[in-house]
Amino acid sequence: MNVLAIETATPACATALRTNEGEELVLVVDDERHHTEALTPGIRDLLVRADITPKAIDRVVVDRGPGLFTGLRVGIATAIGLAQALGIELVGVTSLEMLAGGTFDAGVRGTVVACVDGRRGEIFTQTFALDAAVTAIDHPRVATANSVATTWTSDAGPVTFTGDGVERYLAIFQNVADGVLFTQEVPSLHAALDIGASREADEVLVPLYLREADAVANFTTRQRP
Repeated sequence: MNVLAIETATPACATALRTNEGEELVLVVDDERHHTEALTPGIRDLLVRADITPKAIDRVVVDRGPGLFTGLRVGIATAIGLAQALGIELVGVTSLEMLAGGTFDAGVRGTVVACVDGRRGEIFTQTFALDAAVTAIDHPRVATANSVATTWTSDAGPVTFTGDGVERYLAIFQNVADGVLFTQEVPSLHAALDIGASREADEVLVPLYLREADAVANFTTRQRP
């Protein structure tokens, strides 16, 4: 099965392909939030490198969030468009699942807290147990780096922190005594391919925003005369 994965939840715009023969190609096409301009040419270049046509794709996997609002819309719209145009299956994975999966693939075991930078002084976070497999312990939520770090300082249990939300607030997470940092600024495309290849296809893909867009928040909270 030829599986295409799309990642646009973070400032990086990336795509990956796993072919019928098991070959895996990953291409980070941009890291400056130029998702609209970079994604489609990136997919084209990836398919050229793999020497396959779009009609050869069997399934498309896309990061459905949480993450940057505009980037998510670009990735999800592109994935839906491809699925509909090619008549193929569409699977959504979350950026937090991808981070946890990437940590697991690196050999890390135990408790992992995945953190995506949510801007506005917040992060999107979820906790996973990594043992024989990756298991979610709680649900994705919005938090602050301080509140997450304080929780693990109080619990005094060993934990691994990963994601661009950790990199954004590095000084805070470095102060957790039993905390270990695993650098992973871009959610793992390899994990997305693994999850997407085994998960049932979505009839309706629902974005995981967790929070309204910045433009909406700015409009609804601004002080009116």
